[in-house]
Amino acid sequence: MKAKMHIARFLGYGLLSLCLLSLWALDVQAQDVGGGGGSLGESGSRAGSAGAAELLVPLTARYTSLGATGTAGLVNMHGLEALYANPAGLALNNGTAALFSRLEYVADIGVNYFGVGQSFGNNNIALTISAWDFGEIAKQTEIAPEISDVTFDVSFITAGLTYARQLTDRIAAGVTVKVVNEAIDDLNASTVAFDAGMTYVVGESGLRLGVSLKNIGNEVQFSGTGLIQQVRLPGQDPSAQNNAVSIESEGVQLPSLLNFGVSYSRELGAGSVVTVLGNYRSNSFDQDQYAGGLELGFQDIVYVRGGYQLTEDMDQTFFQGATFGAGLNLNLGGSRVAVDYAYLPTDFFEDVQYITLSVTL
Repeated sequence: MKAKMHIARFLGYGLLSLCLLSLWALDVQAQDVGGGGGSLGESGSRAGSAGAAELLVPLTARYTSLGATGTAGLVNMHGLEALYANPAGLALNNGTAALFSRLEYVADIGVNYFGVGQSFGNNNIALTISAWDFGEIAKQTEIAPEISDVTFDVSFITAGLTYARQLTDRIAAGVTVKVVNEAIDDLNASTVAFDAGMTYVVGESGLRLGVSLKNIGNEVQFSGTGLIQQVRLPGQDPSAQNNAVSIESEGVQLPSLLNFGVSYSRELGAGSVVTVLGNYRSNSFDQDQYAGGLELGFQDIVYVRGGYQLTEDMDQTFFQGATFGAGLNLNLGGSRVAVDYAYLPTDFFEDVQYITLSVTL
């Protein structure tokens, strides 16, 4: 037992050291990219300079409705939903689990998220896939700039494999390996990214702490036939044919994140439970974010949720900051079925909505 405690502490201190080191590295990287230095979180110096921005969009309803404050997790949160914020959250799973979520994003963009997970004692594994649906887009080129019936497809697909382990009755850790693929017409890019995290339960107090590091990996760089151009070289004979020249795409960094989260649950009596959550997010290529969430549960059946996300300059985002949601949790013969909904008001687009269905056997 003592050996397990020493191992857990060693892993915990190691992960904390890694996160602190990564925080310093993200600051240095942001200053290099922004060119103007400044403190981490300073607006305007690095926003928009990272690639694979789809990795920053929450994919499930409960997490979103709580203001993206799920780093520490909740006792009754679905493991496949918790792992998005923190891979260690998968340790909340205690059986065979499946989850499907649909996001109606802005500009008629849809996002589907699917996951399956399985627990083996103190160990958990899960496979998750997210796919963006942009529909058919009218193709306009330099030669044919007018809109016609010619269209092209865009796809963003991310597949992740997560492993989490309950190290002790209080400490859990996890890691996710993700393959990120983007394709736009005749261009595509792929890379591998990692998430890592840890959660800590403070005894029987109802207090949970969490830390996670997300989207650490290689640069995203596009390639394909779309980068081949027919050009005439300087000094070339005017009667000669054009030359096919391949343009090398500039690589861009992934939008790395470091999250510190806390949640506190307390029973109010008559089967009611209130949970207060908070989260600090350090963005490597955007403003830092502070968020809070509140959840009220009744008889572990009906849940009402709300949250708020705050950044230094709210004008840099089209979201209003507030998030709302509700959930229904049913226990059917030992199997748990949950349906959750989230609503995000925006300033310029149609409001964003989520619906998530999860099952635990």
